[in-house]
Amino acid sequence: MPKHLLEDMTKVRHVEKKTKEKEKPPKEAQKDELRVTQAKNRSRYLLWLVAFVSIVFFIFAISFMFSKAEIKVNPKIKEVVLNKNLSAVKNSNASDLSFDLIAIEGIENKNIQISGEKDVKETARGTVVIYNAFSSSPQSLNVDTRLEGSNGKIYKTEKAVIVPGKINKDIPGSVEVKIYAANAGTDYNSAPLDFTIVGFKGTSKYSKFYARSKGEITGGYKGKAPAITDSEKATALDGLQDILQTKLFKKASDQIPNGFILFKNATFFSADDANVPLVAQDNNLTITLKGTLYGLLFNEQKLAKKIAEDSIPQYDGSDVFISNLQDLTFSLFNRDSFSFDSVKNVDFNLSGSAKIVSKLDVNKFVGELLGKSKKDFNQILSQYGNIDSAILTLSPMWKMSIPDQAKNIKVIVNYPE
Repeated sequence: MPKHLLEDMTKVRHVEKKTKEKEKPPKEAQKDELRVTQAKNRSRYLLWLVAFVSIVFFIFAISFMFSKAEIKVNPKIKEVVLNKNLSAVKNSNASDLSFDLIAIEGIENKNIQISGEKDVKETARGTVVIYNAFSSSPQSLNVDTRLEGSNGKIYKTEKAVIVPGKINKDIPGSVEVKIYAANAGTDYNSAPLDFTIVGFKGTSKYSKFYARSKGEITGGYKGKAPAITDSEKATALDGLQDILQTKLFKKASDQIPNGFILFKNATFFSADDANVPLVAQDNNLTITLKGTLYGLLFNEQKLAKKIAEDSIPQYDGSDVFISNLQDLTFSLFNRDSFSFDSVKNVDFNLSGSAKIVSKLDVNKFVGELLGKSKKDFNQILSQYGNIDSAILTLSPMWKMSIPDQAKNIKVIVNYPE
């Protein structure tokens, strides 16, 4: 029994000794834990750093793929005061200054209330169709050929006509002509009538030539009636001419092709005889005026270039335009004797303050910028005498060169309106 107790005591001492050998002081254990934690943190930070660098590299790579350039250009503008005599040739294809002719027709109506009254003699008027059932040969009829209506009244043709021969035995030849009553008065107003030709009476043609009116014969009047006075007529026609001329000028301006200009003082208005009824209905009368606007069209580019040649010292012949060309005053020499039918060249004067604007060949400009360094921009810009100033903006902002593809370069030229 004692022997086993001694052995047990020995075993306990050995176990306690081993346990004590394995245990470490608390400070050393904390140091070990700290070292482990720091190692883990360093690994984590390294991973984040690698990820950040990768993202930054990716962003840079993508930004270079989608780099853009925007260039805002202010063109050179030269203001000159003009008082220039110029000449132009009709429809010239050469470099000389040229012009083209245009003609625009129109019609305008005006209803006015009248106050006058006077003796009126108006003949009734209408339209008839004259038939030739006599032969296949045409028949000439003089102006004022007398026709007798089925109402017993005499009417006359307004102009000479030729009645075609009959087509066959069943289809006569025919022609349409306007007629007017031989005398004034309401007695000649009528519903549609049949007519014979007075001059053929007693001949074989009399029954084979006949006429029938198209619609009613109206307008005959004799006596006092409300009528327009001379002053009312003059005032109404002046107003109609102004309205029609203004409308035709706008219509012409809207229709002219791009690159051409129509100065207002380079137009002429020609009015036809106005349709002014002598008799009013219930003191109201409608005046109808037809007219034609003739105009001279000028090529804007040729005109601007000619002005630049004469106004700018050492002009290099580059493309220009005049931004306020329409505001210049146009004066045509010998206007009173001007004839549109025979004109081949014109002499005129342009005066006023003109803004001559240089044009930029954008495609050429972009072509010279492709792939160039940002620091070379001002040097390239200095080669363009038609540019006053320009601002280059690159994106992304750290980009130091201009894109090498034209589609990625946007040029905005600030031309004056």
